[in-house]
Amino acid sequence: MALPPSLRLLKWLVIVLTITLICGLITVVALIVTRMPQAFATQAPIVPENLVLPQGTKAAAVTFGKGWVAVVTEDDRILVFGTDGTLRQDISIAP
Repeated sequence: MALPPSLRLLKWLVIVLTITLICGLITVVALIVTRMPQAFATQAPIVPENLVLPQGTKAAAVTFGKGWVAVVTEDDRILVFGTDGTLRQDISIAP
């Protein structure tokens, strides 16, 4: 017994949708696999070995820039160090 024309159309639409979803999933997986090695290839920032915080300060956050390292301390200051570990700038944060 043959399917009615409306169900035959629906059957083919479901088949096309299934093929489209499978192709989309394969594309997404392929992109993730090919792009992941590039994400892990970048090196982590390096903290200068001779970077010393002033006495009594504790670091709350650290950020890196080209040629500098900034340390946010728990006593609301930003300490900017050069890549050689010397203190360049001490900025107080007003509440």
